[in-house]
Amino acid sequence: MADLKDFAEQLVNLTVKEVNELATILKDEYGIEPAAAAVAVAAGPAAGGDDSAEAQTEFDVMLKAAGASKLAVVKLVKELTGLGLKEAKELVDGAPSAIKEGVSKDEAEALKAQLEEAGAEVELK
Repeated sequence: MADLKDFAEQLVNLTVKEVNELATILKDEYGIEPAAAAVAVAAGPAAGGDDSAEAQTEFDVMLKAAGASKLAVVKLVKELTGLGLKEAKELVDGAPSAIKEGVSKDEAEALKAQLEEAGAEVELK
């Protein structure tokens, strides 16, 4: 078990260059196309802290279109934003428009999922 933990520790501490070399070896010598290598490569610079300033931390939830269930979308926008019915309807009618701005990624994705479930077309910026 300790050997596996050591191996896992070595994998976690690989540099981007080493991950690319490992991916090449797995592909050329063993015929394995490592799909997870892209995730490890993407996580590499962020772990170093050099490119972490470029990572987006605030998102805007943009309503592109109300879709077929406009009434359901208006009700949901009213609920999510705390606006009155008239204001929520105007927001939906004025699409594309921002539903919420400067929210976390998790909150933005949750809002997007709820709005899409109601039939709206939504985009995160």
